[in-house]
Amino acid sequence: MFNVMFYEPRIAGNTGNAIRLSAVTGANLHLVEPLCFDFEDAKLRRAGLDYHDLAVVTVHKNFTQALAALPEQRVFAFTTQATRCFSDISYQEGDILLFGPEPTGLPPEALAHERITEQVKIPMIPGRRSLNLANSASIALYEAWRQHGYAGGR
Repeated sequence: MFNVMFYEPRIAGNTGNAIRLSAVTGANLHLVEPLCFDFEDAKLRRAGLDYHDLAVVTVHKNFTQALAALPEQRVFAFTTQATRCFSDISYQEGDILLFGPEPTGLPPEALAHERITEQVKIPMIPGRRSLNLANSASIALYEAWRQHGYAGGR
C-alpha cells in the first residue's frame, strides 16, 4: 500500500481524520515530530472515531528518521508552489505522499531534501491559499489507490 506522511502536523482533528483514512484504505500514516497535540487530544480521538486500532500509525522523531525508515520509497511532496499536477504521476506501491503542516505547508528545507522525487500540486481556483490537510491527503491517496484498482478494497 501507500504511505501518507504529515510533516509536523498542528491540528489534531486533521490527524484524526488521517488516522481514519489510513484505516479505511490500508495506507500507513507517518507523523513527523514535533506534533502540536498528543494522542489523548479529544479532537484527535473524535475525528478518528473507533478507527485508531485499525490504522498503522508511526511517529518519527524528525524528518530524517522518517525518511530513513522508508529508504527505498519515492517521495512526492505536495505543495501549492509545484507546477506538476498530482494526478499526472504514475504512483507505485509504497510511495510516500508528503504533506506539510497547517497552515504553512512544507518548509523550504523539506522541499529541497534530496529524497524528494517530485513536488506536485492539487489544482485549485486561483487566489485560494490551500485545501484542508486531511482533505488533501484523501484526494491524493485515493488517486494513487485508484491507479492500482483499489487493491484490497471492496
